[in-house]
Amino acid sequence: MAWFVPAVKDELRVPVEGALVVTRTRDGGKSFETLRTGLPQRHAYHLIYRTVSSAPDGQTLAMGSTTGSLWLSRDAGDSWKALSRDLPPVYCVRFAG
Repeated sequence: MAWFVPAVKDELRVPVEGALVVTRTRDGGKSFETLRTGLPQRHAYHLIYRTVSSAPDGQTLAMGSTTGSLWLSRDAGDSWKALSRDLPPVYCVRFAG
């Protein structure tokens, strides 16, 4: 599996139509699912520099934005929870281990 946060284009790395989504592929990029639950769907201009980070269990995911938000998913991206909206810019999230 792989997860991506789509943006308008390389020169304008903001969520399409102001809605933050994660796309997931289970077949090497032949098809994608759009995952929205728990992510802001209006006026969301979060810049995600890196793809979603996956823990060794393959179910726990995290991503951070340059606007200082940090989200966590414990179900392979089906739903997300904001852990913080007040951090300094987050350029990369990694799991130790």
